[in-house]
Amino acid sequence: MTTTSQTPAPGAVPSASRWEPWRVSLSGVRLVAELELRQRVRSTKWKWALASVAVLIGGVTFLVWGATHALGSDSSGAPGDLVFGLVVFFVLFLGLVVSPTLSATSINGDVRDGTMAPLQATALSAADIVLGKLLASWAASLAFLVVALPFIVIAYFDGRMPALAMLTVMAVLALELLVVCAIGLGWSALTARTPASAVLTYTTVAVLVAVLPILFGLLSVTFTEEVEVTYSSREYIYYEGDYFEEPDPDDLPADAQQDAGGSYFVCRDYTYTENRPRTDRLWWLLAVNPYVIVADSAPSPATLDDNYYYGDEGILSGLKQAVREARVGPTASYDECDYELTYEEEQRRARIDALPPVWPWGLAAQALLAAGGVALGVRRLSVPYGKLPTGSRVA
Repeated sequence: MTTTSQTPAPGAVPSASRWEPWRVSLSGVRLVAELELRQRVRSTKWKWALASVAVLIGGVTFLVWGATHALGSDSSGAPGDLVFGLVVFFVLFLGLVVSPTLSATSINGDVRDGTMAPLQATALSAADIVLGKLLASWAASLAFLVVALPFIVIAYFDGRMPALAMLTVMAVLALELLVVCAIGLGWSALTARTPASAVLTYTTVAVLVAVLPILFGLLSVTFTEEVEVTYSSREYIYYEGDYFEEPDPDDLPADAQQDAGGSYFVCRDYTYTENRPRTDRLWWLLAVNPYVIVADSAPSPATLDDNYYYGDEGILSGLKQAVREARVGPTASYDECDYELTYEEEQRRARIDALPPVWPWGLAAQALLAAGGVALGVRRLSVPYGKLPTGSRVA
């Protein structure tokens, strides 16, 4: 009895090793992360960078605190709410600036220096290397967040934000930094040159932060719909055109009314047709914006006056309400005659309050970008190589 053996075709990869690059071990991820962090800690520039960020955030916090308290606030808001929002946004701005520098050169920089090949020659998988580098860059970016934490706490206790607001904001800020680090890691794996990966990472962040809101504004001007608008206005009555002289009550129209100051007015309704932007079909362009995600995730102050529903409840809640206004779309009714809410306005506010939050959708879209960056890094570091990028080397 004879047996025959089948020889695999040249270049064929056994099915058991097809998923080998995606194998993840906690010890391998931890080892790569420790190596990365040790290299960063040895640098004295790292300590100076943290100290500079602390001084910068502290200076901005106290300048904003002094300016807002000097200007004061009306009964519907508190200066601390504005301080808290501005400090959180400034910390997010610094995080979006610093995080790309921590990951955008992580892979192609090691390839350039010839230190990537020794890692690939070990028992570490490509996923271990990529996730370890991602964990290290994220931990480094969280160090800046820890430095900013005392100033966020100071701004928090100066306002009326709920207790859950600070915890939620800090968690979402940390997730935003993780997303940016993953995007930078993906560009670092895709490009051979470190300047190119850094520029592409900053460009991606700029698209999320600035380009999409600009596109939203431009499309809002062009993407319109003709609607019939009803406008109710107060028209005050003055005697013989004299602004300061009250009219004779006998000469007043039958529908004349008197306001709290004693002046007489009549209500007039006007109906006209106008082109209004369909923001309810474009709001998703704002959902992936990091500032919108952070603002929408923060709980609003509990003490809001119904008469100032869209007023001075803080910059975070103000941005949240603005995005929800865009989701509902344009209103077709304005009433400046009666200070009480009309039925249409009450219905509109009820629709806004019933809307689900935006930030889970935006964070999910950003998570897809982050997952794409990680997957791209694993694919590029898989051994054996397929086709190397132009100008790159193995060792």
